[in-house]
Amino acid sequence: MLERAPLPDTRRQRVLTAAKRAASEVVHAGWDVLSELGAIGPHSRRGRRFGAMGAESVLCFPVNALYNEQYIHIGTRTVFGPNATLSAGMVPGQAMVTDPVVRVGDRCLIGKGSSIVGHLEIVIGDDVWTGHHVYITDQNHGYADLHRPISQQLMPERPVRIGDGSWLGHGTVVLPGAQIGRHVVVGANSVVTGDVPDFSVAAGAPARVIRSLA
Repeated sequence: MLERAPLPDTRRQRVLTAAKRAASEVVHAGWDVLSELGAIGPHSRRGRRFGAMGAESVLCFPVNALYNEQYIHIGTRTVFGPNATLSAGMVPGQAMVTDPVVRVGDRCLIGKGSSIVGHLEIVIGDDVWTGHHVYITDQNHGYADLHRPISQQLMPERPVRIGDGSWLGHGTVVLPGAQIGRHVVVGANSVVTGDVPDFSVAAGAPARVIRSLA
C-alpha cells in the first residue's frame, strides 16, 4: 500500500499552529495566576475565618470543600495540596460541640486530593506529611440496626490523633478512634482503625505493625 504524502506546510497551518501555542501559553499563565490568587493564607479573607491559621500556612487552589473554618486551627508553615477537603461537620453553618474540632500542627504537608473531616476531635501533630488522597475522619456510619438504612443510623464519633513527625502513604484511610504515634510510617492504601505505637511501620487493611524503628 502506498503511503500518503504529508500535507504541505501551508501558511494557514503555520498561523494556526502559532495561535494554538500562544493560546496554550495564555491558559497556563492564567492558571498560574488563579493558583496564586485563589490560595487561602492567614491574611486572606477566607483565611481569617479560621479559628487559627499560622504564618506561611496555605491551602492551595483549588480547594475541593471547606466548611466551618472557625472550628479549625492550623499551625505555621503548613501546606494543604490542591483539591483538599477540610471541614468541621458535614454542612456549612453546622454548630459543633467541641472547639477546635480539627487541629493541624506546624510544618505539616497534606497531600493533593486529601480530606480531613472532623466532627468531635482530630489532632494532627507537627511535621506530619501525607501522600496524595489520604482520608482522615473521626466519624463513621452505624449499621447495627438491620431494619433501618445505614444512612439513617447514628454515626459514632471517636477522637483521632496523629503524632509528630509521622508519614501517611498515598491513599491511607484513618478511621474513628485511630491513635497514631510519633515518627510512624503508614504504608500506602492502609486503613488505620486502632493504635499504632511510636517509632513503627504499619501497613495493611486493617493496618498492623510490621516493623519497629526503635
